[in-house]
Amino acid sequence: MTSTTTFSIEAHGLTKRYGAKTAVDNLSFGVAPGKVTGFLGPNGAGKSTTMRLLLGLERPDAGTALINRKPYASLTAPLSQVGALLEAKAFHKGRSARNHLLCLAQSQALPLSRVDEVIDMVGLRDAAKQRAGGYSLGMAQRLGIAAALLGDPRVIILDEPVNGLDPEGILWIRTLMKRLAAEGRTVLVSSHLMNEMAVTADHLLVIGRGRLLADCTTAQFIERYTDPAVYAATPAVARPALLEEAFMRLTAGAVEYATR
Repeated sequence: MTSTTTFSIEAHGLTKRYGAKTAVDNLSFGVAPGKVTGFLGPNGAGKSTTMRLLLGLERPDAGTALINRKPYASLTAPLSQVGALLEAKAFHKGRSARNHLLCLAQSQALPLSRVDEVIDMVGLRDAAKQRAGGYSLGMAQRLGIAAALLGDPRVIILDEPVNGLDPEGILWIRTLMKRLAAEGRTVLVSSHLMNEMAVTADHLLVIGRGRLLADCTTAQFIERYTDPAVYAATPAVARPALLEEAFMRLTAGAVEYATR
């Protein structure tokens, strides 16, 4: 991190242990507004734990996690500052989508008109009065994104937001994230879909075994970690497709759950 860059999300020496296992290991990074930042790593790398630390859902054993230069617990009206999707089906299954969002809005003194705005934004108007417990995974993802955007926050954190979405839904969330970033918001998104990150993320944070492995633009990452001969032989327009190879080369020694 550089002193000249303003970050909306910051991690400073974050460490989190569960017994003998260190899930996050002295992790430091910053996420700037105005771009989509992809948060990548193999299974078990510590991505979800890091996001939970940023949002105050876990307490670090060492280090600090800041949103707009404050710990999440110190934020005033947090839903108006940061919106997050960590678990698609984190709602009362007996409530309708609209009632779920109404409860959230009332808890933060948000205008109730915002509920219908985000329902329309995520394409759930026709299903808004149905019990959310009957939603497919893709519909649940849309409801989770609606909840994340309810307070019109400047910081958005999304954990695997395209899970369960059909091709139209994937294109929609990609376009949405790019639009939010273009509005000057801070967008941090984790994903296992390298092809999707290649066309969505402007910047990448890559971790392995809880440690930072890379912090650079997507184009820089592909150039640095792709086989030089392959990179040179690939037309510039096709180089985003090399992200998966670059990711595999960098994280080969940090895979915790590997087949033999």
